[in-house]
Order: sequence, then C-alpha cells, then structure tokens
Amino acid sequence: MSLTLKGLHHVSAITKKAPENFKFYTEVLGLRLIKKTVNQDDISVYHLFYGDELGNPGTELTFFELPNAGRNRDGNNSISALSLRVPDDKALDYWKQRLTEFSVEHDEITERGGRKTLAFRDPEGQRFNLVSDENNQGVPGGKPWDKSPVPAEHAIVGLGPAHLTVETAEHTALVLEDLLGFRRKGSYPSPAAGQPDIIVYETGEGGSGTEVHLEERNDLPQEHLGRGGVHHVAFRVDNEEELKQWIERIRTVQLPNSGFVDRFYFRSLYFREPNGILFELATDGPGFATDEPLEHLGESLALPPFLESKRAQIEAHLKPLDTRQQS
Repeated sequence: MSLTLKGLHHVSAITKKAPENFKFYTEVLGLRLIKKTVNQDDISVYHLFYGDELGNPGTELTFFELPNAGRNRDGNNSISALSLRVPDDKALDYWKQRLTEFSVEHDEITERGGRKTLAFRDPEGQRFNLVSDENNQGVPGGKPWDKSPVPAEHAIVGLGPAHLTVETAEHTALVLEDLLGFRRKGSYPSPAAGQPDIIVYETGEGGSGTEVHLEERNDLPQEHLGRGGVHHVAFRVDNEEELKQWIERIRTVQLPNSGFVDRFYFRSLYFREPNGILFELATDGPGFATDEPLEHLGESLALPPFLESKRAQIEAHLKPLDTRQQS
C-alpha cells in the first residue's frame, strides 16, 4: 500500500496570554474557536484550536499558552512563517485595509512562489502570510464560519504553505522527499541577497494547502523558541491504519519519535527531522465534534476522557476566556 500524506493538518504555535490571543484570532482574523482545551502534556495551561466552521483538517491553527515564555528569537532550523489561505486576490486588498484598521504590522502585497501574498505579524510577533487562492489547484479550502466578523467572500479558508528555514536544506529535503513522499514543485528567489532559491514541495493532491517552502540560510543564528514562535507542523494522514504504517516507516529509518499518541480528537506521531524541526503526522479523525455539538464548538472547556477526573483541578488554574461572541 502506497503511503501519501494529504497535506497540512494543523500548525501549533506559542502564546503568552490566551485571552489576548483569543481576541485577536477571533475578532481580527475572524477564525472560529473550535476547541478550548488544555495542553495534554501540561494541563495547567490552555491549548486553543482555531479553524473553519467545522474545524476541518487543514484549517486548524493552534496555540499552547506558556505564561512565562520569552519572545521568540527568530533564526535557523525553525518553522519561520505560516500561511493562511484567502479566496482570491481581491481578498488581499480587503485584508490590507483591515490589518491597517486594527494597527496590525504588515507589508505590501507581493508575489511569492507564483501567488499574491500579504505578510503580517500578530501582536506577539508571529510571522504570517495571507495567500491568495486565485489560481490555486489541489486540496480545497474549508468553510468560513457564518458568525465571523469577516465577510465570507474574504474570509480565511485554511492553512497555506509552511515556511521552513534551515542551515542545511539537503537534510530536510531528504526527509521530505525520500521519507514523507513530498514532490519538488519549483522554486523562487530568496528575499535575502546571496542566498539560494526557496524550494517548493507539495504532497497529495497538491495546491497551497499541501505545500512546504524550504529556505536555506547560512547567515542566521539558531532560533530560540518562545512566544510568537511555531512549535510544530502536522501533516494529514487519512486514518489510524495508515498512521501505524507511517510509525513503522519512521522507526525503520531510526529517527527519534514519539510512537503512537492518542490526542482524542486525532491520533498522532511526532518526530524531528535532522535540522531539529518537529513534525507531526495526524489522522483526519475522529474530529472536534466528538465531545461537543458543532453549533457549540469552543464554548466550554473540553477535556478528553482521560483528563475528565481532573476537571476541578484544571479549571481552578485557568483564567476564563471571554467567549461571549461565540454564542
């Protein structure tokens, strides 16, 4: 059986203050809070999931709350930027105006890898590109939330390319191509003078929702991960049976890995590629409506069954999020 990753599943980043994070991503970016839960490896802090109306794989942007996190120091061997897909070029004009209105730091609209994009930073300095789906072929985007403050015709519809910056591109390229089955799609010039072109990889049906952009930089220090930084990127696996086959493949090449992990909303495997970037393989299901009805996703603190007995302890340590606009 041939194993093929379907594209991006989710990306997980770090925030220092969950309430402020919630306000920005729902009120400014117009995403839906699809799951309010805790970090299963540290139940004293939030793990927030944002996405489209249904929380579909490929639309999920998640944050671990780390109250003591220092600011991310950008550098090599990192997931250096994330992308969010919007329907078309016209949407970028809307977003440029919206980001200006909310005093969000942003650049001018420009072309990267054959698509129009708009770079911006969130309040904690995390780097994003809004990417136009004007001529996108491949994996379709998600369904915008109908209660979003952003009009549906301009709304974010999913995750676009994950940008990796590494000191030695060939090591990461070997994992992407030979181990994970990504295809080299093309390249485009690096914005840094004298640096190699950025290589574009895709998987599955292709398109911006399946891409990794790999940039080699020999002029940067090592990243120091903190608030405003990205913890890991996850790729879509169709089901648990396929995940177990991926686990065996990763073990065969002797990359350090987590083995099978049950996250309740999906099943996972974590491993680090040779430059130290954390990859996750995650199943499409069971999904976020497993323990909440779709119309009420994200309104209450959701805990997987194995943490339910600790609910009182967990709730006592969490600061409330203002979810009034979720109702």
